[in-house]
Amino acid sequence: MERSKADLVLHNANVITLDVRYPRAKTVYISEGKILKVSNRGIDKQFVDTCTRVIDCMGKTIIPGFHDAHCHIVAYAENLLNIDISPASVKSIEDIIRKIQEAARAVPAGNWIRCSGYNEFYLEEKRHPTRHDLDLATRLHPVKLTHRSSHAHVLNTAALALVGISNETEEPPGGMIDRDLETGEPDGILFGMGTYLARRIPLSDERELENALSRASRTLLRLGITTVQDASPLNDMHRWNQFLFWKKSGTFLPRVIMMFGIEQNENIQGKQPFYDRETGLGSGAIKIMLDEVKGNPNPPQAELNRLVLGMHRRGFQVALHAVEENTIKAALTALEHVQREVPGVKSRHRLEHCSVCTPESAGRITDVGAMVTTNPTFIYHSGERYVATVPARQLEHLYAINTMLKAGLKVAAGSDMPVAPPDPVRGIYAAVTRNADMGQKIVPDEAIPVLEAIKLYTLNAAWSCFREKQMGTVSKGKYADLAVMNANPLQLGPEELRHLKVNMTLLAGQIAFSEAI
Repeated sequence: MERSKADLVLHNANVITLDVRYPRAKTVYISEGKILKVSNRGIDKQFVDTCTRVIDCMGKTIIPGFHDAHCHIVAYAENLLNIDISPASVKSIEDIIRKIQEAARAVPAGNWIRCSGYNEFYLEEKRHPTRHDLDLATRLHPVKLTHRSSHAHVLNTAALALVGISNETEEPPGGMIDRDLETGEPDGILFGMGTYLARRIPLSDERELENALSRASRTLLRLGITTVQDASPLNDMHRWNQFLFWKKSGTFLPRVIMMFGIEQNENIQGKQPFYDRETGLGSGAIKIMLDEVKGNPNPPQAELNRLVLGMHRRGFQVALHAVEENTIKAALTALEHVQREVPGVKSRHRLEHCSVCTPESAGRITDVGAMVTTNPTFIYHSGERYVATVPARQLEHLYAINTMLKAGLKVAAGSDMPVAPPDPVRGIYAAVTRNADMGQKIVPDEAIPVLEAIKLYTLNAAWSCFREKQMGTVSKGKYADLAVMNANPLQLGPEELRHLKVNMTLLAGQIAFSEAI
């Protein structure tokens, strides 16, 4: 029998519900992990007894818990174990070499040394490191560097040998091995080969990984993130079972919706969604990677059409990783093919990133009933590089969220962590101001209002995975996943948004993170 009294009451609050029926409230009643009642009045004693905990929010603002609609949880955790070679930590290839040398002195020969976060744009040399650079640090340890984007890696000679890459190695589909123009020898720089490497390089120690996942869990809750969608294209039933273990053991607390990689589609029985009632772990879309590393979209259009149509007919939502104009066009062509073959059925298929979106593309996405999950935080963290390197014709359509919304699209947001830090407040700030970290304005006409930016990380994110009935607004019957903010974001000036903080995070009605209110 459901409890009619509240376990917890949050009152004297400014509640931004995101529910159009009652946009504002003052009091939230929580029972058994869900919202029992939302009220615009003071405490109603009929919902309170001696077991009810009452918290005075002292005017603080409550919003739905943040929902990161596209991220990579295990990769983020592994990055916590890696050597940091991000622009905040290194300025040159010489700095990277020194860091690897320090690590090599601390671990036995033969042990992998992993480094992550480098960005050639911010290195003094303005180039990628090569295996020859890394060999200066150590030849006795295999070394792997991961680019900030995760779409480029650099291996030293020892690592290349262990993963089987030589001058005779054929490039995998969608991958490219950078080579010496005269000898054909790999120079250690690999593009679009993350999946290839993941299958050949051992994961971190299981206990170390669990510790890192626990740290990641605490970080996300501190940022008000209560739900994440894991978008790794390598996700399979083994990873599903790992997540079940991590959830049951309390290693990772936020709700997880796990996409499966397209290569696993034959191993997935039945239709969406999978759901584990005990842990709340659920399945999401089927992830298909599109790239043009070699100049043409991969997979080829006919193969992409076949894959998307096959998933659609089996009842699966499809998430198409499409960054560049050509891959976005290929994704749309595949979705239009589905619409012709199966007219009248719209499955909320997704375009992930959709980094360069013209008004024409936005209209086509709307016409096929799809949506976009994009990354406003990239504007903040990579704006300087975009201004310097992206052609003007493309720059004017970069992360064109306002254009998408005007076209009637549902747009959700994700951090793509570890590509960017997972802080949703930084993403909201970037979506509203279009400001980069170094002060550049990136296509200011694409700025959106604060409330719309909050929806990217709450209601729209829930909609992106068919969870809008369970989360995304502060409404009766939904999960009591909430973020208590230190200020009302709707009353802050644009620059003040960057200082917005989470004071408390509730997950299923339990306080998962708290600072003094």
